[in-house]
Amino acid sequence: MPGLLTGACGTSLLGENQLLGAENNTMTEPRAKLSRRQLTHASASAWLVTSLAQILPAARAVASPAAAPLSPSTARTRTGSFGRAKSLIYLYLSGGPSQYETFDPKPEAPAEIRGVFSPIASRTPGTQLCELLPQTATITDRLAIVRSFATDDPNHESAGYWINTGRKYLGPDMRALAPTDWPTLGTIVKLLKPTEHGPFSAVMLPEPIIANPNVFLPGQNAGFLGRRWDPEIIKCDPAAPDFRIENLTLPEQVSTGRLASRQSLLEELATRDRQAGPRAVDYGRLQREAIDLLRSGTAQGAFALDQEPASLRDRYGRGKWAQSVLLSRRLVEAGVRMVFVNWPREPGDLSAPNPLWDTHANNNPRMKDVLCPQFDRGFTALIEDLETRGLLDETLVVAVGEMGRTARFNGSGGRDHWGNVFSFVMAGAGIPGGQVLGASDPTGALPARDRVTPPELTATILHLLGIDHDATFPDRTGRPLLASEGEPLWSLLG
Repeated sequence: MPGLLTGACGTSLLGENQLLGAENNTMTEPRAKLSRRQLTHASASAWLVTSLAQILPAARAVASPAAAPLSPSTARTRTGSFGRAKSLIYLYLSGGPSQYETFDPKPEAPAEIRGVFSPIASRTPGTQLCELLPQTATITDRLAIVRSFATDDPNHESAGYWINTGRKYLGPDMRALAPTDWPTLGTIVKLLKPTEHGPFSAVMLPEPIIANPNVFLPGQNAGFLGRRWDPEIIKCDPAAPDFRIENLTLPEQVSTGRLASRQSLLEELATRDRQAGPRAVDYGRLQREAIDLLRSGTAQGAFALDQEPASLRDRYGRGKWAQSVLLSRRLVEAGVRMVFVNWPREPGDLSAPNPLWDTHANNNPRMKDVLCPQFDRGFTALIEDLETRGLLDETLVVAVGEMGRTARFNGSGGRDHWGNVFSFVMAGAGIPGGQVLGASDPTGALPARDRVTPPELTATILHLLGIDHDATFPDRTGRPLLASEGEPLWSLLG
């Protein structure tokens, strides 16, 4: 489980290890006596390590052979969509939203299947959504809805792993991290399409994907590529009154001049670091990137939600998820390539029968009063905000969960796990709006046409980001591996 660095207002920065703890996050080896030069080196950078080691990607204990990725193969440009997205906002609806109460209502199905909610017309002729998404229905002309997504997997852990990595889970325990885990999508993006400017390439907020009872699930880190390629997990509550991320500003006792002196010292020691081996090189790179981050102020500005008008923050909604979605827009503006926004847990979720979107009990009131209103408001605010700022055409937005829900209700008034068919939605990056790809059968239980699987979603995302779907990257031994096993959804791309 990653270590936790607490920040202000309940915020924290989540990293995979303490920098000085080596691969196994322990410090059991005898400590040698430090020379005067080593002590000076340590003093010059200790505060940087403790403050920023868990934020920056270079702060990983062992250099990975994947540090020099192979070039992508021939780019597929047949639709003119290759590389249209400069950035990706990935809204992960943890728990698995019901397709019936969102994007695939079934008004002709029996009452025990269709439920109590009615379909409503959308801006797209012939396309209906559930009445619980009234604002989303007004922007379907900017959306591509897929109604035939399928994993045939009813497990949160392995289905989520497949969707977030594009690879089926093959490990020994899907509720524990393993050295054989496939890298998450953010890692592939970070490796093959790092940000050209800005503080980070891939960020996850406001918290990682956690299963009961408080289990950090595979599929959201760099897996076998090593910790240095993890997305930056920033655990925070952007809805907090005085929200800020600590450790992105200089300590009061450190002036800019003093910081410059420390940077000069680190540069002087860089040659020795290169001679000392890969661990020292990574450590030195962390120090230099930490100083660059502090001097630029880019990251600090990206997290300054108080700069947004109160009216816009109200438009998104003042909850933790909605304010995280607004924060994702600020991060892509600052140059972050990919932002995961996970649906956050509420107090008591770890023991509740229906946490997140996992509505095993009381599906109807929870969808009506808690889940759909937050999504409907925050999602539409994001699309409209990006469009107003001229960013929608270069930003890909994906909203997806790891499964759907069963056609019939259980004895607790809930819908149970169902991976055989469900829906997701995409927008931006030049994707033609007003379209529906695929269909489920009359009861919403199975794909009726155009079945779509996670590798196709992954390939489509990579294609839009300018990474050919059959690009390769090396594993730790240098063996080339395909970034995706699927083909882009060419019909969806136009």
